[in-house]
Amino acid sequence: MIHVLDASRSVGVVEKLLNKESKNKFLETNRINQKDSAARYKLRDIKLTPYAEAMQRRFQTDWNSMEIAKPDFTGVRTLDDIPLSEIRPYIDWTPFFMTWELAGKYPKILSDEVVGEQATELFADATALLDKIIGNQLLTARACYGFWPAGSDGDDLVLFSDETRQTELARFHMLRQQWERKDQKHFRSLADYVAPIKSGQKDYIGGFAVTTGIGCDELCEEYDRDHDQYNSIMVKALADRLAEALAEKLHKIARHDWGFGAAEDLTQEELLKEKYRGIRPAAGYPACPDHTEKKTLFELLSAESNTGLSLTESFAMHPAAAVSGLYFSHPESRYFSVDRITKDQVEDYARRKGQTIEITEKWLRPNLGY
Repeated sequence: MIHVLDASRSVGVVEKLLNKESKNKFLETNRINQKDSAARYKLRDIKLTPYAEAMQRRFQTDWNSMEIAKPDFTGVRTLDDIPLSEIRPYIDWTPFFMTWELAGKYPKILSDEVVGEQATELFADATALLDKIIGNQLLTARACYGFWPAGSDGDDLVLFSDETRQTELARFHMLRQQWERKDQKHFRSLADYVAPIKSGQKDYIGGFAVTTGIGCDELCEEYDRDHDQYNSIMVKALADRLAEALAEKLHKIARHDWGFGAAEDLTQEELLKEKYRGIRPAAGYPACPDHTEKKTLFELLSAESNTGLSLTESFAMHPAAAVSGLYFSHPESRYFSVDRITKDQVEDYARRKGQTIEITEKWLRPNLGY
């Protein structure tokens, strides 16, 4: 089992596994690291708070005094064949170098005493290939996003079909933190960032799906036929960076449509550091670790017909160069990790999703604290 902290690093791992000279050493190092991690994990003092108590200690908002932003529209909008040249300025290059196991932040990494020369050469190759991809329109970028009237119901997010809020359109099921760390005041759930239905306040939630991977498989096959693994891997890495960049660009558009982003005047560096209001968590990531929630989002967005994206039986997105998630506008919303949860929350979550404990445990296995 090989574990990576971020999907962008998987390419570098696969490269090591395919290389006969590096494979055995890499696997042995991995085994040693896993034994060390297991030993350190057993020494941790983990206290999981009962789910009922975690609910009582949820992140609180005074919804009566909260000014809730209203989007310019509700429903779904589609952006088709977005010029890659418009996406390029939003690329965060730092994770690109991580893909190739080069440590350091861009652009400082280019002058690093240890890896600077290698990073500079790699960056030159990447930009040259990116110029070719953009100039010859070798990849296609598509996106769709939307907003819906919404409210929270416990740890569920309820979306309504229209502003009358009489008909439930869909429901997202969220999980809540239970691991009590030092000085922890709140146990957060993404549901905390949306006004409770019973509050009477009219809130909204957004969702999106983007891809820059249309044409990626075909381009990689061309390089593979020529036994050019380097450029084949490079295409995948660039497609991933473009997908993240498109997600960043689309979030900026969405914040503008939501009103509160209209006054933004952020530099590119500030955008990459997420100095704006709101978050865009994705299913399968720490704040909402259940990948199956993507199915609801894709149905809401008609993502397959609007973008060409599809979900595999394990809820991975195809093409792989893709990003999807939810938009939250709460001024104090932030990313967090649900991490370990107890059986009582798993039972409640299974009930809310209308599925068995066994199926729920299957999808939440990395988060089970029992």
